[in-house]
Amino acid sequence: MWIQETPKGVIFKAAIQPGGSRNEIVGIKGDALKIRLTAPPVEGAANKMCVEFLAKTLKVRKSDVEIIRGQANRSKKLLVRSATREMIESLVKV
Repeated sequence: MWIQETPKGVIFKAAIQPGGSRNEIVGIKGDALKIRLTAPPVEGAANKMCVEFLAKTLKVRKSDVEIIRGQANRSKKLLVRSATREMIESLVKV
């Protein structure tokens, strides 16, 4: 999985699948973390749920999770402040 630690936090790729039956980390798809969300892909609902779900899962503030690329795409690049590479990698093992 593609993960980069920076002074601002951890940046990683995510493949989002909106409209799922529940919110969950599915695993790895290519070099991205695959995340299934219940929100539909309209009016930013899936983006908002993505931020909320990752914040809750990683036990960080919602303001620490930011979509830095791909707001209108299923493929996203995310920044999580106050996180470590190990925290992101542990999501796959859950």
